[in-house]
Amino acid sequence: MATGRIERGRVGKGDEVELVGFRGAIARVTGIDAGKLPSDEACAGMNVGLLLRGAAAGVVERGQVLAAPGSIDAHVGFAADISLLSEAHGAGEVRTGERLQFHIRTAVVLGVVTLSQETDALQPLHKGAVTVTLEQPVALEEGQSFAFRHHGRAAGSVIVTRLRLAAVPDRLRGQPMRTATSGRGMSERFSWSAVRVR
Repeated sequence: MATGRIERGRVGKGDEVELVGFRGAIARVTGIDAGKLPSDEACAGMNVGLLLRGAAAGVVERGQVLAAPGSIDAHVGFAADISLLSEAHGAGEVRTGERLQFHIRTAVVLGVVTLSQETDALQPLHKGAVTVTLEQPVALEEGQSFAFRHHGRAAGSVIVTRLRLAAVPDRLRGQPMRTATSGRGMSERFSWSAVRVR
């Protein structure tokens, strides 16, 4: 069973979902556990556990997002605005080529930062435009913000301004983008952050 909090939309038993990020997979929801009570449906704001059929053992990982297939993509690269904390709060100078530790929802992913050509280094309490290349694909959206660490210390935050797509998995190539999560005419996109697998 995978557990997490539904960020938006709703999900029901029998719905097909995509595990976005890392290796990824397509699965079908066969059971919903909401507050230790079985349920046929769950909606935004609820903490739930989902039983999934069709995902191989070990495919579900901490930090993945479950969503309606094709509604959100995994990315390995993005452009962002970066803000550094003060030196007293842990920030240090950041230069092109340095590896930062990004905390994206419940995922912790390393990535290499590239500063704009006009900037040699970013100093504590400064902001700047950067591009980031992650070591693993994770679910990202424009406007999303998250924290990062530098040399093992909290160092600042990032706001995604533009995304670069990871390679589209063969299983989704050519499939239309879908936002409905069931046959009941729901139009809200379902997005669920995995926080724990048991």
